[in-house]
Amino acid sequence: MKLFVNGRKNTTSILKEKIKPKDAVVWFHVASLGEYEQGLPIIEVVKELYPNHKIVISFFSPSGYEIKKNATVADAIVYLPLDTKFNARQFIDLVHPDLVLFIKYEFWPNYLSELKKRSIRTLLISGGFRKDMIFFKSYGKWMRTYLETFEHFFVQNKRSKELLNNIGFNNVSVSGDTRFDRVAKQLEHNNELNFIEAFKQDKICVVAGSTWPEDEIILENLINSASPHVKFIIAPHQIKEQQINNFRNKLNKKTVLFSEKEKNNVEDYGVFIIDTIGILSKIYYYADIAYVGGAAGNTGLHNILEPATFGIPIIIGKNFEKFPEAIQLKELNGLYAVSDADDLTLILSKLLCDDDLRNRTGEIVKKFILDNIGATQMIQYYLEGEDVKKP
Repeated sequence: MKLFVNGRKNTTSILKEKIKPKDAVVWFHVASLGEYEQGLPIIEVVKELYPNHKIVISFFSPSGYEIKKNATVADAIVYLPLDTKFNARQFIDLVHPDLVLFIKYEFWPNYLSELKKRSIRTLLISGGFRKDMIFFKSYGKWMRTYLETFEHFFVQNKRSKELLNNIGFNNVSVSGDTRFDRVAKQLEHNNELNFIEAFKQDKICVVAGSTWPEDEIILENLINSASPHVKFIIAPHQIKEQQINNFRNKLNKKTVLFSEKEKNNVEDYGVFIIDTIGILSKIYYYADIAYVGGAAGNTGLHNILEPATFGIPIIIGKNFEKFPEAIQLKELNGLYAVSDADDLTLILSKLLCDDDLRNRTGEIVKKFILDNIGATQMIQYYLEGEDVKKP
């Protein structure tokens, strides 16, 4: 909360310093880190199409802003001031964008109203709509008027399009999710990490990424009872020393931290805890199976597409009903949802013992990624004035 409040005090000064009145600007708004990742492919496209424009990215959440505030992809990265009429007018005066792109969701009435008054082009990218959202309730008609700000909606699935069509919005295209394009590009990068290679050796490796304490509770017994031929990499979502130590003390396997790797022979350890950020997407390259955190509790499922791009089975917790990509992949039998430690042990044991099952599941996951790329190119067609069609 302190970051949330104090960070917003700097928004005006950052914009005054980095955005001048005569600058041409494109503004992207993202809620947090996940939406930022969704927006990156489109930011790259916009920079090509509008080379003389500056890029402004606004965040709502501290968890996204604090990690990406110094990223070089934009000319200014700021917190979005709270949604009041005054703040909306002042912010848009300072940014004076020619084009605005909201990523996935976050519909702030005063900002949308001000953008509409000024006839500023506004698009929604990778939108996701659910029936329980206010726009589709009988008492939510007042909120629908703010959706009129959007020149076009690029949504993730047919259900979102149908919901918008049902309340009178036909300027909608099913583009899919730009995150598929983002993660697919990871295969083009050099994903080698020598210390992970040394740790894994020729063993089967389970990577548990973005874990919370709720995830670690169901992981600890599995790790303690696992064969020495299986190695585990744990990448907590929050790098908190006490929390990491609490988890580490419950494990009976030899455990090494990323921060300790220079002083140890990592190949001698069975568990590697990553007490740093920024390398998880590369670590998944070494995984034979991935557990993705967030859905064992109610914090929200983290990105399953990062490991999926490497064509490996995915395991998650039980609370994933708001994540369409997880629902789709589970229906395809590329993803397993577990409710407790016993469930996790059962599923993981099957995957560890049955090479054919593990490989078949991985092929399903790989095809899922390949079948869903193309959203970025579709949006690029639109920005170039071409027909909106899925490539």
